[in-house]
Amino acid sequence: MSPRALKPLEPSATPPEQIRNFCIIAHIDHGKSTLADRMLQITGVVSDRDMRAQYLDRMDIERERGITIKSQAVRMPWSTADGTFALNMIDTPGHVDFTYEVSRSLAACEGAILLVDAAQGIEAQTLANLYLALENDLTIIPVLNKIDLPAADPDKYAAELAGLIGGDPADVLRVSGKTGMGVEELLDLIVDKIPAPVGTADAPARAMIFDSVYDAYRGVVTYVRMIDGALQPRERLQMMSTGATHEALEIGVSSPEPVPTKGLGVGEVGYLITGVKDVRQSKVGDTITTHRKPATDALPGYTDPKPMVFSGIYPIDGSDYAELREALDKLKLSDASLQYEPETSVALGFGFRCGFLGLLHLEIITERLSREFGLDLITTAPSVTYEVTTDTGETVSVTNPSEYPDGRVASVSEPIVKVGILLPKDYVGTVMELCQSRRGTLLGMDYLSEDRVELRYHMPLGEIVFDFFDHLKSRTQGYASLDYEPAGSQTADLVKVDILLQGDKVDAFSSIVHREKAYAYGTLMAERLRKLIPRQQFEVPIQAAIGARIIARETIRAIRKDVLAKCYGGDITRKRKLLEKQKEGKKRMKMVGRVEVPQEAFIAALSGDVETKK
Repeated sequence: MSPRALKPLEPSATPPEQIRNFCIIAHIDHGKSTLADRMLQITGVVSDRDMRAQYLDRMDIERERGITIKSQAVRMPWSTADGTFALNMIDTPGHVDFTYEVSRSLAACEGAILLVDAAQGIEAQTLANLYLALENDLTIIPVLNKIDLPAADPDKYAAELAGLIGGDPADVLRVSGKTGMGVEELLDLIVDKIPAPVGTADAPARAMIFDSVYDAYRGVVTYVRMIDGALQPRERLQMMSTGATHEALEIGVSSPEPVPTKGLGVGEVGYLITGVKDVRQSKVGDTITTHRKPATDALPGYTDPKPMVFSGIYPIDGSDYAELREALDKLKLSDASLQYEPETSVALGFGFRCGFLGLLHLEIITERLSREFGLDLITTAPSVTYEVTTDTGETVSVTNPSEYPDGRVASVSEPIVKVGILLPKDYVGTVMELCQSRRGTLLGMDYLSEDRVELRYHMPLGEIVFDFFDHLKSRTQGYASLDYEPAGSQTADLVKVDILLQGDKVDAFSSIVHREKAYAYGTLMAERLRKLIPRQQFEVPIQAAIGARIIARETIRAIRKDVLAKCYGGDITRKRKLLEKQKEGKKRMKMVGRVEVPQEAFIAALSGDVETKK
């Protein structure tokens, strides 16, 4: 704890000119959470005894993986020659899938610390977050972290950073979140460089909801940034989008644990508890005002996040459907970008079609559902939204292959994304080859420094969501970084591949793929299912089909029962009679028998784990 860390200012008594609101933006694993830890220690809001690594990462899954998923707001006191200031910091995620969390944090701030690892340099997500911050007109403070590492090259990356945002490499601050070196200078710089919040103290109260979480005991906890006016406890509040009114049971700040206060004034960042239990009544991006003296104009909210990847989530036990709905409702509150709607599958029963921002987002949500709510789930293969136009001129939005129209199709358009890949120059050839194999179109190539290149491509989103990132990392020995953003749609030669078991479609295995890759997908799934489905008393054909045309086939051989075991000698006609009788029985069984696909086979086939049954 620094001697300059003083007793926190009472929020309702803090004048706006003594408040600084800022966030930390960086690529994943560049040390945001470690730097936040040092700030908490130096400003004294967390004692050395209570300190732990990644203090603001509250979820077990965040701590295990070493990534930030949820933004966290915290208030810290800091004194300079000009007085004591209240610093409101928001620690943001760094992965491309959680850009929505970052955009909401930026809307609540006046400045941003652009953090870059001094051993790795600028990555793709650093650039993406920088452009987001510049769009919001934030003051940028460039900082190099991890300068204590033996592999650090601060001079090289300071020049790279200064070249990117304009300025002198000497102005780039050098810190170490691990040792605390340079962090006090950074806190001084925040006070000097970042402007104070602007608002009208005597105007009707307006507060922007930038985050909310669900507490099992207290209901919805809403995080707000005050723009105009003030809010006091026990006051009637009104949500401007829904018109709903609630009483403010508690108002306070996170420091970093919740501290109740007498209210929030202009520029403050804090939390509200209204006792609301319904998760849909506290919408992120909404404006809160007072019921007694309401504001007339709502604050400009956020654009709703557009899901990029769709997947079906089904409970393994059908009786867990109601619990799954409740769990998704609660997760939706702490993750506003999650979207879902009920759907049914012939093979898997009742479940939900969920929209995610990317594959990591999908993985985190399914893991949270199983950990926090104890649910056993199956997720179907991820897909994207296609616009299908039929011969009659009707256009259908398809998020699930089962919605694909059966009639003749005139055209199919798929979403495309603008991809930015940062990588060392040695791997340019192998990455270009990978992008071309995924139907990518090169837009441009820029050298950020002597040995670092940025490749820009237009690529179909459907080619990225499955395993593109894994291939990119393995081909560049982990050095490449990826960022993408929506860039409209394009018409492509796409077809729906169905998997048939004994002539019946299994909707969970259907997929929409490019015509060139249809045969590969069909043979892969047919071979997988042949290894996974147990043998029956009769022969079972597994077929892959485009419409009525079969493109691949595998056969599960019948279990043979030796009916001749009891025939030791005797006439051949007796043996033939027994074999004919068995043949008739198998034919009859094939007519009435249904192939049951075990749940483990679904899970293994959809996840690609085929080594379970041979």
